[in-house]
Amino acid sequence: MKELTFGTMIAVFEEMYGPWLFWAMVLVAAIITLAFIFVLIRDRSIEGRYLARAELTAPIGAIAAILFVQYITNSGFADIGGPIDVIVVLMIGVMGAGGLTFLAYVAQAFMRQPGNNRN
Repeated sequence: MKELTFGTMIAVFEEMYGPWLFWAMVLVAAIITLAFIFVLIRDRSIEGRYLARAELTAPIGAIAAILFVQYITNSGFADIGGPIDVIVVLMIGVMGAGGLTFLAYVAQAFMRQPGNNRN
């Protein structure tokens, strides 16, 4: 692999997760992102209460993402060999933390009763 392109990354992820799981994860991420944008447009701001509560789920999302990837790839913490492996594990954790934070924020916003501004 001489150059890193978007198509190459998609091929690597499809090979790693399988095409069905990979595209299902992409679809779920797109739905959560669109729901978050919808909530931002609907509320016209970010609710501090929701965000503070949602941020509490970040460590759970990070750990879950790392364990999920290690399960899917049939590897463990002993297989982390060099600095790039540590960077990849950290990035997986950051993505998992961000994803669950977005999901928790959107879930709280959708559970709010219409017309009820204080929960």
